[in-house]
Amino acid sequence: MSDWQSPEPALAALRGLCPRCGASGLFRGAVRFSDRCGGCGLDYGQFNVGDGPAAFLIMIVGAIITVLAIVLELSAQPPFWVHILLWLPLTIALVMILLRFAKGLLLALEFKNRAREGRLAE
Repeated sequence: MSDWQSPEPALAALRGLCPRCGASGLFRGAVRFSDRCGGCGLDYGQFNVGDGPAAFLIMIVGAIITVLAIVLELSAQPPFWVHILLWLPLTIALVMILLRFAKGLLLALEFKNRAREGRLAE
């Protein structure tokens, strides 16, 4: 048993904490992970987060924005430029804001569940 106090995955993702020790500094940039934890030395490169969070967010946010745009169109019938000024920035903002959380959550869940990349036995 280790001495580390692991935070819950959602909390680690929300605050950008190391999933093992809870130290801050999970992210180096807006959505880019640091190389390793400054507190416990956990190598974040061993986790395969990939593009999964971005793909799911684009589909989920896209579906929500599409429904809202259709409701607005059917109820108020605004000019096309209103749709562009409203939905395009909102879509980009939602994906960028939620992407950091989604990537952090996936990394924390991979750590918690000890998920690793598959390897062939040699």
